[in-house]
Amino acid sequence: MPLALVYPANTLSGGFEVANSCRFNGDAYLHKQLGTATNNKKCTVSLWVKPQVSDTRNTFVSGGIDGDNYQKFRTANDGFSFYGNHSGSNNLHVECNRMLRDPAAFYHVVMAFDSTQATSSNRIKLYVNGVQETSFNNATYPAEDAICYFNSASTSDIFVGAFGRQDDTIGEQGEGYFSEVCVIDGLALTPTSFGEYSETTPGLWKPIDVSGLTFGNNGFYLDFEDSSNLGNDVNGGTDLTAVSLDATDQATDTPTNNFCTLNPLFKSGA
Repeated sequence: MPLALVYPANTLSGGFEVANSCRFNGDAYLHKQLGTATNNKKCTVSLWVKPQVSDTRNTFVSGGIDGDNYQKFRTANDGFSFYGNHSGSNNLHVECNRMLRDPAAFYHVVMAFDSTQATSSNRIKLYVNGVQETSFNNATYPAEDAICYFNSASTSDIFVGAFGRQDDTIGEQGEGYFSEVCVIDGLALTPTSFGEYSETTPGLWKPIDVSGLTFGNNGFYLDFEDSSNLGNDVNGGTDLTAVSLDATDQATDTPTNNFCTLNPLFKSGA
């Protein structure tokens, strides 16, 4: 199935409008310590992102205890992947062949984790703009009933915009604009919980109102509409702590109001 259209520049009017995004510049992130999970074997991460195009690793969401026990949802070499270690062993590496190479577009990316599935390939599902990815450079799936460190327990921290763990080791920090960040504890959802196809522009994937979703004990929803508290959990849970983010990092460049941008992929010389 071909990838759905992404948003070009200009505002799309009508329907659900996203007011704000948050700008991550490579040295900022959000984080919090987790509590008791609703179900640490099922989790969904959804966000809209206009990523920096580079060959570096750009982390969307990560979680873990230490260098031996962690997971991260990210780009790597412009690809799209989910990677993890458990007890010091790489037990998880699912990397799509598709590359995120359009610096002018917001992408909707979704990772659904359900280790209770008997079929290994059903334990991790990755989606871009409403379409499930099926072509992979790597496809190492977690063991049956493995835990997800994004919602596992009070021994794990979660990070948005960086690869981090509870031992406070930070790296692979995100660059770009993040919007409508959702972490769902206890459910493995599909993209239709977060977006839909436009009725007026065939093939165009757009965001929907997610405020009615069940987020679970460790889940949260970041809409970045409070510039004084960019880690505000709109769902009412414990807010995330912002590091090196302030009110100037709130942006109005969003999936429904996508700003024009220079394209670093096209270069010319005198």
